[in-house]
Amino acid sequence: MNTQSKGYRTGEAYEIAEIYDMTCFDMTAIRNLNIPTTFPTIGTFTLDSATVLNNSVGSSSIYGSQSSNSSAAASADPSQTTRETGIIEKLLHSYGFIQCCERQARLLFHFSQFSGNIDHLKIGDPVEFEMTYDRRTGKPIASQVSKIAPEVVLSEERVTGTVTTELRTDSANNVLSSSETTGRISYENRGECFFLPYTKDDVEGNVNLRAGDKVSFQIATNQRGNLGACHIRLENPAQPVKYRGVVCSMKESFGFIERADVVKEIFFHFSEAEGNVELRPGDDVEFTIQTRSSTSVPPQGREYACNITRLPPGSVIFEDVDSTIYKGQVLKSLERNNAVRQNNDPLPGRIRYRAADYSEVEVPFGEKDQKGDFTLRHGDWVQFLLATDRRDQLQRATSIALLDETFKVSGEKREQGTIASLKEGFGFLRCVERQARLFFHFTEVLDTSREIEVNDEVEFTVIQEPGLAYNNSRLQAIRIQHLPANSVQFETLMASAIEAGCVTREAPKSPIKSQDRVEGGVITYEHGDAKKTIMYFLKDCEKPPRIGERVRFDIYMLENNNHASAEPTGQLYRGFIAVIKENFGFIETISHDEEVFFHFSNYQGNPNWLELGQEVEYTLAPNGNTSVSGNCLPAENVRTLPKNSIPQPALLENVHNGVVARPLRCINPEQQEYAGLIEIQDELRTTCISQHEFGITSLVNKRDLLQKGDLVRFRIDESGRAAEVNAVRLKKRATVDSIKGQFGFLNFEVEDGKKLFFHMSEVQGSTVALHPGDTVEFSVVTNQRNGKSSACNVLKINDRPDRLISRLKLNGDDGVPRLILMRAPKGPQGKGFSVLARHPRIPGKQLAKILF
Repeated sequence: MNTQSKGYRTGEAYEIAEIYDMTCFDMTAIRNLNIPTTFPTIGTFTLDSATVLNNSVGSSSIYGSQSSNSSAAASADPSQTTRETGIIEKLLHSYGFIQCCERQARLLFHFSQFSGNIDHLKIGDPVEFEMTYDRRTGKPIASQVSKIAPEVVLSEERVTGTVTTELRTDSANNVLSSSETTGRISYENRGECFFLPYTKDDVEGNVNLRAGDKVSFQIATNQRGNLGACHIRLENPAQPVKYRGVVCSMKESFGFIERADVVKEIFFHFSEAEGNVELRPGDDVEFTIQTRSSTSVPPQGREYACNITRLPPGSVIFEDVDSTIYKGQVLKSLERNNAVRQNNDPLPGRIRYRAADYSEVEVPFGEKDQKGDFTLRHGDWVQFLLATDRRDQLQRATSIALLDETFKVSGEKREQGTIASLKEGFGFLRCVERQARLFFHFTEVLDTSREIEVNDEVEFTVIQEPGLAYNNSRLQAIRIQHLPANSVQFETLMASAIEAGCVTREAPKSPIKSQDRVEGGVITYEHGDAKKTIMYFLKDCEKPPRIGERVRFDIYMLENNNHASAEPTGQLYRGFIAVIKENFGFIETISHDEEVFFHFSNYQGNPNWLELGQEVEYTLAPNGNTSVSGNCLPAENVRTLPKNSIPQPALLENVHNGVVARPLRCINPEQQEYAGLIEIQDELRTTCISQHEFGITSLVNKRDLLQKGDLVRFRIDESGRAAEVNAVRLKKRATVDSIKGQFGFLNFEVEDGKKLFFHMSEVQGSTVALHPGDTVEFSVVTNQRNGKSSACNVLKINDRPDRLISRLKLNGDDGVPRLILMRAPKGPQGKGFSVLARHPRIPGKQLAKILF
């Protein structure tokens, strides 16, 4: 490399147009380019100028090499030619272009000016050249071009240097952003000194570099050809480096500190705390790091914290929280009952939101990021802040709060009540729609800033207690939201100051529970021409009345279902239970042309008693929301009706054979029509004679999954719909291979040689218990969506063991005595009796009697 000092110049950037059509170095074409003929004077770089510029913090990058002798010679002789560095930007047929590293310029050069094999020159190669002027046009060009070592412009290997200029910090000793401050690092290469800039983002480990620190780094070149230091590591600090962190865990005599510079924990011993300070989890500390040389704890070669001093609370900051409030939707909620999964991922939750550029972004969150420990569900709308970890720039959602619009679009049923009693960490609610008190945790209260008090009016959602089987009746309230005063009404005034009343039965001191209602006293009064009775309780009386006394009273309609309940508002609808899932179902409308979604929380009763085809009554959600139930309308206030409450059309006498042309939509959700369709065809099955729709009420076996192409026998009602539909399927037999809870497998091979699956709900007979080895009769059905087969209408053939049946067959013929082998004989050596010792025996005749 030429050791002459490199020139560094400032001024106007000059662009040279590219000529694509020239096959040789055509100076005439270049002369026609509109290029200024004047050019600023080339300056030189000296050690003195480097010192001045280097102290100018925040200025543009300073790079280059210098030699005191060459610099002095260049300064003394202005006519001496100065060599520059650049990068090959483009290569054409016989010429190319060089992007200058020291200034905003691009120079043209002819291949004849390259000192070397032109075939070895590639785009991106660093070169050294002299700038001169074309003698004919006076325009700048590059001459005496030579390829230089890559490390001058870009070094893949790490080099060492010294920090000469620190990054500026604010009043809290925090380094300013990369756009606000720039530091300098000096290093030597082949006797030449280089000064390279760096920023906060170039330093690894989130450490603050000080002047005099020895560092290692890589040299990078940006698109403009400017050099800089990157991937900087602190190798030998000028002074002991102080690290910060927070005590995260402690054992008997040692603990661990979560470091603030990297995402890592470091070991420490209690004896390393200065001044006998007693450290506790959560303390902010400052410490230095050493490497253990002995074999004690921690193991040899491991780093540990020493010289630990406690800092004021809040001194250590791991993350920066943006003040911007974001709105998003929960994609994945926390599984609080699955501790193993949460330990594997400290941020298991996910929230999706729309960023400022309208792109959809997902951010994680953990259990400590909510404003409270209330239950979050998939699809909830929340507001949150974004926290960015300073160590690895990982973003997460924090300060998560549930928005009120969640309950408007979720479709979940919200109930009202008041807080009846409070214990340590939990309490009980008095519900408007339930007689029993409802349990709740304090963590389920959404407003964490409000003190919980008895008689607070609240709104909540009722769920089954997590971790219990669904048939368990233990319920609890979640997502509890405070309401304004006088929002909850347990009773509604219907009439006041009625005086024509007489006590016909005194109210007991304690209300008597009778089946589904509570019995109190009775008042008889006249309403128009009719006599009516109404119940009363002692708590509603100013003074307990006696039998026969005339009283004045008010009439209230109680909202609780166990008393004189008010009818639900809105229009009442009727239908039939069509589908029952784990915690929701669908209702077939009375017109049999649509299904209505309902959640078990909207069912008034025990959902385990629901049966397919059962008659129900319900109302539709007032807002008509379909966000949860898809295209189906959500139902509320679902309750069962007595059998035959919904009249059905009379059936015609004839029985028909048909083919299922379209199943119910619950079998094939992709179809538009809800009702199934059966066709009556001619004998050749080529012409359709008539078509008849069917629904859940049309099936004899409500669990029968009728599919397209199944043969059926049915009758037709007066409305033309199919009724009493029975599937005509080929019955098969097999033995039970295994039982696994609510499902099992049969020794019957289906696709890919797998054994046939069946669900226990398909076993006919509620008291029948299946065991491996039992023989069953069944039909095979195939799921239209996934193509998998399963067994339906599983019927156990016998309920007695095979050995018992064979024994009964032997004892069936009483005319001939029979012998049954109960235990095999054994001789003295345990090998059985000799064949010669055996003699024929006559059945039923005793030859000898042996006494013991």
